[in-house]
Amino acid sequence: MMLKEKLIITPAEEFSPQIGILVSTLETCRDTTIRWVENLTIYQLDFLYDAHANTIGALLLHMAAIEAAYQEYTFTGRNILDNPERIKKWRVPMYLGEQARREIIGQPVEYYLKELAEMRNRTLEQFKQLDDQWLWQESPWNNQVANNYWMWYHVYEDEINHRGEISWLKSRIPREPGEDRAE
Repeated sequence: MMLKEKLIITPAEEFSPQIGILVSTLETCRDTTIRWVENLTIYQLDFLYDAHANTIGALLLHMAAIEAAYQEYTFTGRNILDNPERIKKWRVPMYLGEQARREIIGQPVEYYLKELAEMRNRTLEQFKQLDDQWLWQESPWNNQVANNYWMWYHVYEDEINHRGEISWLKSRIPREPGEDRAE
């Protein structure tokens, strides 16, 4: 039996060992997300199942917004809501809802993938400056205490959760008007 690829989480180079494992996990998660959406059309990205659903495009931008929020909190100790420049861009995709259904439309998949890549590159550059002890630092979080490792675990946990939503939405998208129905 010929193996096509290895599915292994190992520490990514250029990072301390535990941060390297976190990076490997984040990147494996992101690679899967990209494969699931990279060929979607604007029609598919903007498909709205019902008046309460999110579009796939909005979910992708939400993933970038969540990463921006955790960058702000874990790298600077500030809430993204207190950074007028960043929250201006990320408020709508962070909270989704009606405003996102109106505003996050009409973009090709390349737009969303670029936003995700830019956000991830910023994360990776910061991670290169940190050591494993940073992962265990604790801070208050929603009336609880969380360490930085948990917060970054939550970034990919949120992405995986929304990727399930994307999978569900993809299975319900009707064919595009005029699309050839022969398969």
